[in-house]
Amino acid sequence: GILLNVSVSDHDRSDSLLLSWDEPEGGAKGYLLALSSLGSGMLLQNGSAGPNTTSFWFHGLTPGTRYEIKVTATLACMDTTSQTITAQTSPSPVRNLSLSSGGSSASLRAAWAHGHGRRDGYRLALWHSDSQTLVKNVSLLPGTSTFLFDGLLAGSEYALKVSTLAGSSQASTSIHQWTAPSIPTQLRLSPGSSTSLVASWAGAAGAAWLHLELRNLLTQKVSTTLSARRGLTSYTFQHLHPGTQYWLGLSATAGSHTMVGPNATAWTYPLSPGNVTLSSAEEQNSLQARWSIPGGQRDFYLVTLREGEDSVPTRNISVGGDNDHVTFHGLSPGQQYSVQVVVVAGPYRASAHSTAAWTEPRAPSGVSLSSQGSPHSLLASWEEATGEGYLLALSLAEHPVKNSSLLRGVTSFTYEGLHPGTLYTFEVSTVAGPYTSSPQCISNWTYPLPPEQLTLSNGGHSTSLQASWRATSSGSTGYTGTLWETTSQVQVRNVTVGKDWTNVTLENLVPGRQYTLEMAAVAGPYRSPVRSATDWTYPLAPAGVTLTNTRRPMGLSAFWDKADGDVDQFHLQLYSKSHAAQRNTSVGPNTHNFTFLGLSPGTQYFLKVTVLAGPYRSSSHFATEWTYPLSLANVSVQPGRKPQELHVSWVESGGGRDHLVQLSVAESLSIIRNVSVPRGVTQLDLEGLVPGSRYRVEIISQAGPHRISSQTAIGYTVPLPPRSLSASPISTAQALAVHWETAPGHRDGYLLSVLEEGSSAPPRTLEAGKDSTNATLPQLEPGTCYLVGIWAMAGPYRSLPENITSCTVPAAPTNVSLTNPGSSSELYTSWNKPPGRRDHYCITLYSLSAQIRIQVQTLSADALNCTWTHLEAGSKFAVQVTAVKGSLEASSINITQWTYPLAPVNLTLGSPTASALVVSWAVVGRGAEGFVVDVSDAASGAPVGHAVLGGDARSHILRSLSPGTRYSVAVRATAGPFHASTPNLTHCTRECDALLA
Repeated sequence: GILLNVSVSDHDRSDSLLLSWDEPEGGAKGYLLALSSLGSGMLLQNGSAGPNTTSFWFHGLTPGTRYEIKVTATLACMDTTSQTITAQTSPSPVRNLSLSSGGSSASLRAAWAHGHGRRDGYRLALWHSDSQTLVKNVSLLPGTSTFLFDGLLAGSEYALKVSTLAGSSQASTSIHQWTAPSIPTQLRLSPGSSTSLVASWAGAAGAAWLHLELRNLLTQKVSTTLSARRGLTSYTFQHLHPGTQYWLGLSATAGSHTMVGPNATAWTYPLSPGNVTLSSAEEQNSLQARWSIPGGQRDFYLVTLREGEDSVPTRNISVGGDNDHVTFHGLSPGQQYSVQVVVVAGPYRASAHSTAAWTEPRAPSGVSLSSQGSPHSLLASWEEATGEGYLLALSLAEHPVKNSSLLRGVTSFTYEGLHPGTLYTFEVSTVAGPYTSSPQCISNWTYPLPPEQLTLSNGGHSTSLQASWRATSSGSTGYTGTLWETTSQVQVRNVTVGKDWTNVTLENLVPGRQYTLEMAAVAGPYRSPVRSATDWTYPLAPAGVTLTNTRRPMGLSAFWDKADGDVDQFHLQLYSKSHAAQRNTSVGPNTHNFTFLGLSPGTQYFLKVTVLAGPYRSSSHFATEWTYPLSLANVSVQPGRKPQELHVSWVESGGGRDHLVQLSVAESLSIIRNVSVPRGVTQLDLEGLVPGSRYRVEIISQAGPHRISSQTAIGYTVPLPPRSLSASPISTAQALAVHWETAPGHRDGYLLSVLEEGSSAPPRTLEAGKDSTNATLPQLEPGTCYLVGIWAMAGPYRSLPENITSCTVPAAPTNVSLTNPGSSSELYTSWNKPPGRRDHYCITLYSLSAQIRIQVQTLSADALNCTWTHLEAGSKFAVQVTAVKGSLEASSINITQWTYPLAPVNLTLGSPTASALVVSWAVVGRGAEGFVVDVSDAASGAPVGHAVLGGDARSHILRSLSPGTRYSVAVRATAGPFHASTPNLTHCTRECDALLA
């Protein structure tokens, strides 16, 4: 058939379809059109069109519905041709489309009413308006009329397009809406300065606009309003009032949504007060603080008064913000104060300080003046008075002796160099800033001088002591003394003797007891400081000394009776003629027996008991006894390989199953270690002991039920050497002071040796006690270096040595002389060689006339003289000779001498009158110490006159001479004992003036 090319369109009308076709070739007589429902085939509309028509409208159709349309063309000769097509009307858009947030900042709900007709479904497209970003694109079923968009941005504008779908056609409706804004959080308002506040917040991205309102809470007026776009997180408000509280409100806006946010309050910083001063008020002990009122606002002033240099707060006063001064009453006299004025505005403060001011001081109280037993000094003391310091004045019979000024904190002052037994007056005033108090006065005496060289000696007597002293030179009226028992401090007797006594004997004393005698010189009502001396009476020897066997192997017990008197301790010496070693031990004064253990079996021993009282001792007769024999012998305790070890060895005598070696500290007898060894072992090493300690070892042999003890052996661990050894010279003695630090462990004492460096002579040795940390090596050669060694001793053993080298101070040269060989420019120095050694001499020459050091010579250690040349004539010089050893020096006393002067020159004579001669001269160099003018009669040679002049004289007039007489004149230059004279020059006086006339 003929093709009609039928097409259909709706021209954006959802209830109509426009049908179009092509006219067939040869034309058509007319057209029939039929519209039926697709699927059911039900005819819904039909129509016709005339020839030359190529389109036809179907109206009143249902939107979005699919139809079947048949077009039939009537051709010539009653032929027809048909074409059927399907078509669909466009859907109608939704109605009443809405998009709302419902107050939500993260979701929007879309709702609509269905359009007329049919549809296949809906497609929803949501766009973010600012970024033009497609947020969501969803397809929905045709019966859906709502949809919720969530996960959206707060305070943002969105555009929604709802498309109704029907086949390939669609009808769209659009709408715009905002999500609710989110409220910013963490709003903070803080001061930036006294005229600015800084506001900051978080979470500002959820609002399109932020609105800020700043209000002055004092005036309740709005100071600043601000609208800011999304993203602003802080803002600084400028040009505000200092010290003022402000309120800040914040709200967020997005589209038609507005949400009120948080608010905050803050203060601007206040301004500091100016010109803060503190000055005296009219009332006593009062100060007034003043200041200038700063700009801005404030709540109040906090005024703090601070006391002393440490500015310790002492008072706080709050005053209103309009005040400019405050007065403090009842302050401490003589005290330094300052004030701090703090402006308070809300939580903030601004402060300023004043300079210091003082209150008037009071005079010190509790003033005393005491000699404290000193004949040459007085101690002035007083109670602390508040102020800067003190003015002190000491006077003798209203004549000032010494004035002093002291800082505060000092409440005493010692006056030295005063006269013994003299009445002095002391005055003290308090100074505080510009103020000085009235003085406090007191008087007191110095003490007389005490007796000198007081000694106390027993002279070998057991019941008496003799005291002796040297009389004082201060005019004492006598001496008074008290004898005490040193240990018990019991007073024995008083002694009073006249001023001519220098000794006294004290009888009926207790043997072996230590006594102390205190004596003082008496002058008027005062006693001098006491001098004391101490000594022991000679002790009595013990009686009834016995030595008995304890019936234990290797043991002897000593018994003795105590004699009358006191005893410090008993010293026991046990020895055997068959053994070189001896046993020494000391026990307390209340002990009357002692058992010696660890003795050799079958050996006779001798015992001597010695009483010790102070430095004195008295010994008993010898007692003797024998020990029982033992089965186990030759027990030996020796130092081990280390200071903490002991090596124990023995010889078995047969029998026994095993041995038990017991170790104990020798002094305590308490067993600290038990070691069991099998039979056949004859030695044992004990470790972990204390260096330099004395140990006791007992070996018990066991055989069945029987136990037989060996002798007890005593051994020492080797002590550790002392540490930090040092040696230094003693400047006033030919000696070295040696110091060291104690090493861990024990020791019996120390052994020191001193060897002259480079000498082949054996070294000198010196012992020191176990608790000593220093020793003095006396009687050494001056200016000599020595090698000093020290060992710690424990029993027969010594530690490794510690060595050091040090030098003594050289001896000063003696018999130094400075002589003039008859020269005006040379002096000769000589001296005696001092003992000991030195590196060299340093000789220094001083000009006493010019007050300068002019020459220094360094000479060898063997030099004994030197010559000084090119010296100034007629000058006085001093010389000092110094012996030098390394950095050590010793100087002689200064010796002085003059050089010869040079004779005056250009001597001239003249006679201005008949009875006078004018003498004039010149000098060479510095001149001389002085000049002597001698005049004699030229004819007879008889002396006429003699004039002694100073060193500045260059002329002299000789008066009262005879007219017309020839005189002979000479001028001598003098320097110390030396002089040089001009030749005699003669000249005549004039004739009498009357005769000449």
